[in-house]
Amino acid sequence: MTEPTTLDPVFDDDAIEAARILFARPALFLMGAAKIDGLPAADLPEVAFAGRSNVGKSSLINGLVGQHKLARASNEPGRTREVNFFVLDERLRLVDLPGYGWARASKTAAAEFQNLGRAYLRGRPNLKRVYLLIDARHGLKAVDTEALDALDLAAVSYQIVLTKADKLKPAEVEAVTERTIKAIAKRPAAFPRVQATSAAKGTGLPELRAEIAAVALGD
Repeated sequence: MTEPTTLDPVFDDDAIEAARILFARPALFLMGAAKIDGLPAADLPEVAFAGRSNVGKSSLINGLVGQHKLARASNEPGRTREVNFFVLDERLRLVDLPGYGWARASKTAAAEFQNLGRAYLRGRPNLKRVYLLIDARHGLKAVDTEALDALDLAAVSYQIVLTKADKLKPAEVEAVTERTIKAIAKRPAAFPRVQATSAAKGTGLPELRAEIAAVALGD
């Protein structure tokens, strides 16, 4: 009998279809918050997306909801400097956190919007999970360690999502997935499954939708 691999599905067809229907419902930009006291009321479950600047957070959010311009994608690193909230079907919020690792930002500016993201992580009672995006071509880098440490310190459940998996061969995707799982194995807040995705090709998005629905809504 063949052993399962890290790329084998973990959700059945019914869960995938239910998540597809959910994410096909209206998704709207709610607001951007530049200060922690400007956040919306914690009255809906939220999942947040974090990652290095230009890793593809906006593209992934757009891909999940099937819209091209819901989240503003840009080739300019560091564009997201607020905590941006998108509401899906009035049931769930998708939260785009400021990117990190943008060398061109001044130290003061970088610290300001990255500290906003940390404050959100520490004090958001309705936050169900953070999806930490990592470029599949590069895997976990030294700059990601601070983000992993911050998530562990905040005791917020997080899951690694590999982006731009279409740039690699399937065997390479599986290899970087395996390496990532091993790298986070002893981290206390890390969810022990890594999802490889491509916003451009749609790879992995049905499974990620199902992950989000399950953790945020119990679907």
